[in-house]
Amino acid sequence: MRHKLVAPAILAAILMALGACSTKHQIEVKPVEVKPIHITIDVNVKVDRALDDFFSDIDEAQ
Repeated sequence: MRHKLVAPAILAAILMALGACSTKHQIEVKPVEVKPIHITIDVNVKVDRALDDFFSDIDEAQ
C-alpha cells in the first residue's frame, strides 16, 4: 500500500517544482519621439582670432 502512494507523491512534487520554475516577463516599449536639434555656432570669434594672428606682424610694425 505504501508503494502505491510514493510514485504519485514524487510525480506531484516534480510537477510542483517545474511549475515554480516558470517565469513570465512583460516589457512595454513606448514609441520614442525624435525632435530635430538646432545648433548655432558663432564662428566670427574664430575668424577674428585668425585675422589677428595673420595681421599681427603688420600691427607690430606700426
